[in-house]
Amino acid sequence: MARAKTPAESTRYGRSPWVDAFPKSRAPSYPRHREPLQTDVVIVGGGLTGCTTAYAFAAAGVKVALVEADEIGRGSSGSSTGWIADDPGVGFLEIEKALGRRAARHTWRSWHRAALDFGSLLRRLNVKCALEPRGSLLLASTPEQMVALGREQKTRRDAGVDTVSINPRAITADVAMAAAGALRSRDGFTLDPYRATTGLAAEAAKRGVRLFEHSPARRITFGRRSVDVFTAGGSISADRVILATGMPTPLFKALARHFWFRSAFLALTVPVPAKIRRQLGGRRTVVRDSATPAHIIRWVDDARLLVCGADSETPPPHVRERAIVQRTGQVMYELSTIYPDISGIRPSHGWDSAYARTADGLPYIGPHRNYPRHLFAFGDSSPSVTGAYLASRLLLRHFLEEHDPADEAFGFNRYGHVR
Repeated sequence: MARAKTPAESTRYGRSPWVDAFPKSRAPSYPRHREPLQTDVVIVGGGLTGCTTAYAFAAAGVKVALVEADEIGRGSSGSSTGWIADDPGVGFLEIEKALGRRAARHTWRSWHRAALDFGSLLRRLNVKCALEPRGSLLLASTPEQMVALGREQKTRRDAGVDTVSINPRAITADVAMAAAGALRSRDGFTLDPYRATTGLAAEAAKRGVRLFEHSPARRITFGRRSVDVFTAGGSISADRVILATGMPTPLFKALARHFWFRSAFLALTVPVPAKIRRQLGGRRTVVRDSATPAHIIRWVDDARLLVCGADSETPPPHVRERAIVQRTGQVMYELSTIYPDISGIRPSHGWDSAYARTADGLPYIGPHRNYPRHLFAFGDSSPSVTGAYLASRLLLRHFLEEHDPADEAFGFNRYGHVR
């Protein structure tokens, strides 16, 4: 008779491994907002974007308060892949078709610089988040995918964007996968996204940022001179409010038409036996394939495989748990078709990560004409977390009125300004 699994051997569904692994005794805690407050900027959303932005503004001498509806870092940021990619996750060719070559070149270079600067910031601040430099491969397996990859490569080169292609033998040597070709990127990182978020929150607090948990914004009003954010504990009056919630909250239903609401599904294996690990390549490269939807595969702690994929419309709350179980099985099966040697290795965690996607796949970062004194960071559908740092820089430029026309490529009105 087969031995029943003990609780410790069961897959933990709906739980982020990054949050699970953090010692409960050391989990950060911030107070609820309970009193009227005056500040320069109030940030709504305590994920990686909100905390990175809070730090950036405070470092620039801006007085900041941040309110989080739940706990810092335990939303979509703490459920992410933990990858700082040096491209936006949308093909250069796609962006060029939507916005024109100049805008595509700007978005690509902005993302690349953000990846490098984000890694540098985390190192400089000595944020303990398992930060490691990691290159990546964009793989093509079928003839159709190779044709598309060739077009992407040519478009990037014609635009002056650095592009390196590698052959099947090099792919096999690097990641032990069978593919017809790939494009290589070298300037990325991997990290623990929950520790990165809480670490940046702590650094922001050191610079005077007021952080509040369990304090959802219930109402936001604005006038000619200020904006007021109301929580259950009172109001926060500021010059600007920044919505860093990743997608429109119920307070901004009118903006929901700009987005498709989707979820990615992720699984993390138990430690892969050393003998099998040695057969699976060097474990220092993040892999993204050309499937639809794409898979993201990376190693965690050099011992466990993380796979992300099976993106779909976000399931209703009443079927979410069942969807996570089903999609965990799906992405694990798909991982086993890529790495047959891991067949039979179970997942320790299976979870989902919700996001909002725009028509062209790029986030909306900046003001909206219908909401004076508001700045937004919505719609980052990249499989990486680089957009959090990019948003912090663009939002700071908007606040300081250091306008860069090229930033319109990330604006709500970009189709009327960039080609």
